[in-house]
Amino acid sequence: MKLINIGFGNLVSAGRLVAIVSPESAPIKRIVQDARESGRLIDATYGRRTRAVLITDSDHVILSAIQPETVANRMTDTAQDEELEEEEHE
Repeated sequence: MKLINIGFGNLVSAGRLVAIVSPESAPIKRIVQDARESGRLIDATYGRRTRAVLITDSDHVILSAIQPETVANRMTDTAQDEELEEEEHE
């Protein structure tokens, strides 16, 4: 299981992420509000501005204070590290 840092020492399982999106559009705002009302929202912003909304396969919605591109880069960096480790063990 690979974990991705989403800011302030918070980690999310890379395999459970379905989408990493910007919080600006009205549909995403509705998704966040619905998750808040149903208890599926995890706020990992530590009071800062929400810059990325992460949606998991369990329908949980996670708010992060770092940019979606940064989260995606960390995810691809994790995948590349995993590939290097596999090559070293062969």
